[in-house]
Amino acid sequence: MTAKLKILWADQRLRAIFLMLVLLSAFLILVLYKRPSTVVPITGSTPLPVFKSCSQLANTLEKAAKSGRSYSPGIEFSAPTTRMSAPKEAVPDYSQTNVQVAGVDEADIVKTDGEYIYTLSDKNVVISKAYPPDEAAVVSKIDYDASSNPQEIFVRNDSVLVFGGRYLQTEERKGLGSSVSEMPYYYGGLTFVEIWDISNREKPKLERKIEFEGTYVSSRKIDQYVYFVLNSTPSLQEESEQEDDILPRYRDQKGASLNQKDEQFKPVCGCGQVSYIEPIVQTNYINLIALDMDHPEKEIEREVVLGSAQNLYSSFNNIYLANTYYNWTRPVFLGPASIYPKDEESTYIYKFSLSADKVGYFGQTKVPGTILNQFSMDEYEQNFRIATTKGHVAKGGGTATNNIYILDKNLNQVGAIENIAPGEKIYSARFMGKRGYLVTFKKVDPFFVFDLSDPTNPKILGKLKIPGYSDYLHPYDENHVIGLGKNTVEAEEGDFAWYQGIKIALFDVSDVSSPKEKYKVEIGDRGTDSYALNDHKAFLFSREKSLLVIPVLLAEIDPKIKSDPDYKSNTHGDYVYQGAYVYSLSLNEGFNLKGRVTHYEDDDVFKKSGYYYYGDDLSVKRSLYIDGYLYTVSGEKISINSLDNLSLIKQITF
Repeated sequence: MTAKLKILWADQRLRAIFLMLVLLSAFLILVLYKRPSTVVPITGSTPLPVFKSCSQLANTLEKAAKSGRSYSPGIEFSAPTTRMSAPKEAVPDYSQTNVQVAGVDEADIVKTDGEYIYTLSDKNVVISKAYPPDEAAVVSKIDYDASSNPQEIFVRNDSVLVFGGRYLQTEERKGLGSSVSEMPYYYGGLTFVEIWDISNREKPKLERKIEFEGTYVSSRKIDQYVYFVLNSTPSLQEESEQEDDILPRYRDQKGASLNQKDEQFKPVCGCGQVSYIEPIVQTNYINLIALDMDHPEKEIEREVVLGSAQNLYSSFNNIYLANTYYNWTRPVFLGPASIYPKDEESTYIYKFSLSADKVGYFGQTKVPGTILNQFSMDEYEQNFRIATTKGHVAKGGGTATNNIYILDKNLNQVGAIENIAPGEKIYSARFMGKRGYLVTFKKVDPFFVFDLSDPTNPKILGKLKIPGYSDYLHPYDENHVIGLGKNTVEAEEGDFAWYQGIKIALFDVSDVSSPKEKYKVEIGDRGTDSYALNDHKAFLFSREKSLLVIPVLLAEIDPKIKSDPDYKSNTHGDYVYQGAYVYSLSLNEGFNLKGRVTHYEDDDVFKKSGYYYYGDDLSVKRSLYIDGYLYTVSGEKISINSLDNLSLIKQITF
């Protein structure tokens, strides 16, 4: 071999050795510095960054606590619709929980499977045989002690899942870390999640009980998979002896370990598994938990994130958390020349992808303004739509503007409509396929119709200005929308309006450029109220049955007072009735009051109510139907009435 070839061969060997060393180094870096993740991310998701140690987490929490620039009133889920599994035997037609997204169920205080009704009543979960009516009776109760408060339930086949809260007993504090156990009074609560076997409805059997340090917010169920969110606040006591005292804790009991109070709590995760989302301005944790109702023995999956959120929207494939961030700054007072800085209002959106019992972080973004509730958000054809209000409304004017933003599947903004109805704010929103609807209000109710078929070019199609406003919008069909809210009268003394009684309207949007109020009905005077104004689950509607039912607290003003020349529009009525208002609703005849159903035997409670009425165990809160019967539910009883003429069939007393 010549000298030249020897040199070339040596160079090639050196290059090969060098390449091998580079590859080995890269491999070692990946192995040694790979960060752990609480949940294995699904395909296409990106893990959130995590803290390296408990000390780094503690320092971050302390800095966030000192900054205190943001406000987060808690998490609330968007509200969807039940898709029941096929029953064992044929059951009659029955209504399900009124929710936002068909197939994504939401926990509630009342559920039915078409044969039984499951109700939260005081400290009990009551299971009642409901159909057929001649067999209706309470068959069993799940009782809770004074420290526990069941809040919502899911029902699936032969299982009931109960969410609730309770306060810690003295002997239990030691399980939550040294800083908590030494506190003379600990006001932090526990959230419990219980799965009961109800294959024998007369003898429910507890299968599993999981307790979390923190507050239950809300939940969703897709088939057998339940996703729920907790808020928990870390203890930042300096005298803490354990580094992981700053982590939320839980205990999981099954089988022989059930109800053993001496079992210790343990951290939900390690400090190195806590994720965070910038900017870090929150001093609490978001806990996203997933469990399988069909396999209650399986381990739970969880994602623990340092941060906060107020609203949650869930489709079949994704969960969106919305967190409002207020960057408030103090004004500089200089007499007439005082400087009032412009406050920043933003809504951060965090997207998590769902895959059975796994939740994987996907990405985040933010949009200007704040949202009203879960109906301000929607996912359609992989695009996310959100309606926000930026600024404030005042009697003498305001800075409020309203906006719709459309984001693609990667959370990049692709379309927007801004500066809608300046000086007003959003009172209700609803996205329905290729259209969107908004109701804004200050003195009159502009009902807006939007074309969202092209996400890159959304358009206002039309608007309608009428007295009053809608708190809730519900689809009747593709060309008609039901609005539930309040009637109003313009005030003479300022640029605002006084709300009056309840107003239900049917909007015709067949001609999108000129929407019309096709029918309307008004109930009562100022002070009249309904649970359905604030909770859509109290709204029962069936287009097939031409049925609309809402609970109503009726306030009325004496006609003589109304005829007085000095009568004022802000006069409050006297409470005279509470119960379900039952309407037939059709496109041909509009609203027709079929009758009312109350659980009160007399009106003594209303005579004593004065200016305020807070309700009691006889207030009708929910209604449902099974076959040809209407079931109204209060905290004390279930009333069964004929759907044809509302004649009383039977009552079940808890």
